Amino acid sequence: MYFLYYDQYYLLLVVPMVVLSLIAQVMVKSTYAKQSKVLASRGLTGAQAAARMLYHYGVTDVRIELSPSGNLSDHFDPRSNVIRLSQGVYDSNSVAAIGIACHEAGHAVQHAQGYAPIKIRNSVLPVCNIGSWLGIPLAVIGYIMGFEPLISIGLILYSFIALFQFVTLPVELNASKRAVKVIEETNMLQEDEIGGAKKVLTAAAMTYVTALLVSLANLLRLVLRFNRRR
Repeated sequence: MYFLYYDQYYLLLVVPMVVLSLIAQVMVKSTYAKQSKVLASRGLTGAQAAARMLYHYGVTDVRIELSPSGNLSDHFDPRSNVIRLSQGVYDSNSVAAIGIACHEAGHAVQHAQGYAPIKIRNSVLPVCNIGSWLGIPLAVIGYIMGFEPLISIGLILYSFIALFQFVTLPVELNASKRAVKVIEETNMLQEDEIGGAKKVLTAAAMTYVTALLVSLANLLRLVLRFNRRR
């Protein structure tokens, strides 16, 4: 596996994208930390904001629970139809908490409305899981055996990781767009506070952008690497 990781393509393509990804993660944590100290004048907690957003869209069968995990572990679980909010979001009335809670409620609304990109992402996920486990091993075995079809199969399977990241991006952006729209329409935040919520959601969106770039860079690197050695 040495030739897969220590090569010019890894240094030129993957490393810069990984650095960008790390920067994006630092930025989202920094932005969250800053905006979590700004208390919303309306006094709504994250849990209350999520409930308002669900009510706004007429979604009544989704529960909102406190997550046992740490900060930035907020998520919507479509299997149990539950929005799980971290301690720093669930009972906090900060600008950051309201933005994040409404974003997760946005995912619940997407599922309730049958949002197309959500369906595409769910259909790609099983193959993506297979590709993450078998893609590179199959390509390496094909390379060792000199069997090019197996190399191609491995690379195609691995490409589903990038495809999953690609279809995830519009899902995340749409959830944030819905969140901001409802926050504005229902006056959860005052006008001068909405900018803080947008900053948190934008910073979070950048982590998905960089994740896609890392996946594409790694896929391109593998294609170039295996083609060079055929």
